[in-house]
Amino acid sequence: MSQPIALRALLLRFPDFRYLLLARFLSVIAMLTQSVTLGWQVYSIARLDHSVDQSAFLVGMVGLVQFLPMFALVLLAGETADRYDRRKILMASIGLQLLCSSALAIEASSSRPSLIIIFTFAGLFGVARAFTMPASASLGPMLVPRDILPRAIGLNSLAMQTGMVLGPWLGGILCAVSVPLSYSAAGGLYCLAAVSLLFIRANTKPAHRGGARLTLIAEGLSYVWSNKVVFGAISLDLFAVLLGGVTALLPVFARDILHVGADGFGLLRSAPAIGGGLMAFTLSVRPIHYNAGFWMLCAVAIYGVATVIFAVSTWLSLSLLMLAILGAADSISVFVRQSLVQLLTPDAMRGRVSAVSSLFISASNELGEFESGVAARILGPIGAAIFGGVGSVTLTGLWAWMFPALRRAHLFARQDDEPGAQSETKDHKRPATTSG
Repeated sequence: MSQPIALRALLLRFPDFRYLLLARFLSVIAMLTQSVTLGWQVYSIARLDHSVDQSAFLVGMVGLVQFLPMFALVLLAGETADRYDRRKILMASIGLQLLCSSALAIEASSSRPSLIIIFTFAGLFGVARAFTMPASASLGPMLVPRDILPRAIGLNSLAMQTGMVLGPWLGGILCAVSVPLSYSAAGGLYCLAAVSLLFIRANTKPAHRGGARLTLIAEGLSYVWSNKVVFGAISLDLFAVLLGGVTALLPVFARDILHVGADGFGLLRSAPAIGGGLMAFTLSVRPIHYNAGFWMLCAVAIYGVATVIFAVSTWLSLSLLMLAILGAADSISVFVRQSLVQLLTPDAMRGRVSAVSSLFISASNELGEFESGVAARILGPIGAAIFGGVGSVTLTGLWAWMFPALRRAHLFARQDDEPGAQSETKDHKRPATTSG
């Protein structure tokens, strides 16, 4: 294995990757600033006419209206990312997100904002994200050599987690000042992200071999299904966050359980990203090489336990600590999943495989918010969070039994210590990232 490249040297030697990293960083801040603002605005409007549980349900609906267009379009978006210039696709997607932020800022300036209009632009935002995720995920590996890809992924995770700290904090602060201002700030950040992408000079159009769209989409689905390491990793992340995610319930915990208001809500939204950022920094300096699947399973179990403790906590400090711990655990899971997907997938198929992964991640986040809202309506917010945390722990044991290849997965093959080294069968059922 070659000597690990220092983070500073990585950024200096690969300027195109640096500009992509900056664009992702700014986009994450913008997206989460807008997400926090959406949740707080919808909950505040709903509380004028509805009970706490009904208002929590409407907050969960924000996730559903964003997920549905992503679900409908993301596989097409993945095939598009394998056919056309990935940088241009990403720029167009960010432009649509800028349009949504601007429209939401205008609507928020009215005397009585309409939930219907807010949900409409939230859905359009979901359309933009459907194309953003596979284009962005498949663009990164085109800009750095394969042997330093895990370290680049760790650096990307660090940038994303840092953005996930700043975004909720910025959204919480700006919400307390002005909701239209918060949406406008998100729009400004999207604009800067698009400018950053203009500086990428590498050829970012994949080598497309042609074929019918449906055939190519089916090929990507078949690859994910046959590669049990990849399928196990992204499906575990899906169901764990789908059940265990408490993001949609944070406005309820902030306002009616912990009684900390908009500023406290921003702290709660930032806490998972603080823990995740610290872990992402650790992984960018010392990325996981061996036993990656085992560490991913452990991280999901810790995620579930921290969720349960958060659910029963009435102390802000303990709640913040548990959110930070679950954020750190999630950062390990994300790092392992992204590394496995990128190392095991050929570039010509990377957009489609990233689209499937994105679909699972979108389901875990946006559909998870909807699940949290429904569960809160039935069990109450505390009961819903406990149910999700226990479910995540249970899934860990189940996935360890169902996917032994994932349990034994490594990012570097032990026998020759080369990243992503493969001993493939024709159907890709035995990726060389597994030992034993």
